[in-house]
Amino acid sequence: MKKIIFIVLVTFIFQKNICAQETILQRVDLPGSEIRKINSSIVPQQYELQISLPAGYDKGNKNYPVLYLLDAQWDFPLVRSLYGQQYYDGFIPEIIIVGITWGGIHPNPDSLRARDYTPTKELRSPQSGGAALFLASLKNEIIPFVEKNYRADNTDRILIGCSLGGLFTLYTLFTEPALFQRYVAASPAFGWDKEVIYTYEQKYFENKSTPPAKLFMCVGGVERGVPGFERLAKHLSDRNYSSLQIQASVLENTGHSGTKGEGFARGLQFVFARPSLKLSAEVLKNYAGNYTADNGSAIEIRLINQSLEIYFAVNNKYQLFSADENYFYANSEFLNIHFVKDEKNRITGFKMERYNDVRFFTKK
Repeated sequence: MKKIIFIVLVTFIFQKNICAQETILQRVDLPGSEIRKINSSIVPQQYELQISLPAGYDKGNKNYPVLYLLDAQWDFPLVRSLYGQQYYDGFIPEIIIVGITWGGIHPNPDSLRARDYTPTKELRSPQSGGAALFLASLKNEIIPFVEKNYRADNTDRILIGCSLGGLFTLYTLFTEPALFQRYVAASPAFGWDKEVIYTYEQKYFENKSTPPAKLFMCVGGVERGVPGFERLAKHLSDRNYSSLQIQASVLENTGHSGTKGEGFARGLQFVFARPSLKLSAEVLKNYAGNYTADNGSAIEIRLINQSLEIYFAVNNKYQLFSADENYFYANSEFLNIHFVKDEKNRITGFKMERYNDVRFFTKK
């Protein structure tokens, strides 16, 4: 009898451990995200798209900028978290995130990224040199799929990548300059194939009709490639591109992989930076005054030292910056002010957007 009980207990424990292992091995997806798969006929390759929609996506019908993230198998959770932080603080708008990685049976990202992100073939990587095909798939298959199935703004696309992904980001800018409007390249592998990226940049330079774009590049301060990165940054700066805004940064006490966190965050801030107009005190004084909402909330806008400040209370104020004469914003949290004028160009009120809150204020 004791032997039978012992066997039953062992069997129960064994089965329980199997169930526990099966639970641990189940795939867990990030809440608020979804996965779509595309079978490319260009590469050919199955690509997995990890897609995150903004919180307000189902509440309206507007289109959103789309951020295309390379190496999503590693960086999709990171970029989603950075987006939440930067959006909450008011540095970037609501966006759709599309992380791109490889599908199929047991894909090997290390090998596949060396194939898809490199523009030329190197002997050390026999599979390399497939960037042109991957870019064609991105342009003709992945982006059209996203813009067909989601409310994507086809005039506002962002490309982000690190290392070989950063190399591909630069390659895309220089060879398909109309495809994206904002680029973030962290620790780009500019040394690939004897710095062949300069060859593509030369063709970009010779193209005098390139559309406006923004590029942020960074490198870790303890990386061996800092001198080469600084040379590349100076080379691009010396070009004095009229249609390309560039910011390059060396991140203190940061290594190669570590550039993703701060580099992506700073990059998003730069490529989405709004203009800050210098309006005269004569113009700004028209906005000053007391405003009230329908619920009785009161706000005062004051002209202080040739700039506007919005007061929610005596010690609760924000400086406002002007993107244009109707649109002002704060740079310390999500706070946008859209002024309304009458037919005589007089300020009658404003719509205020804060995080998860929109209300209208009338001028007294």
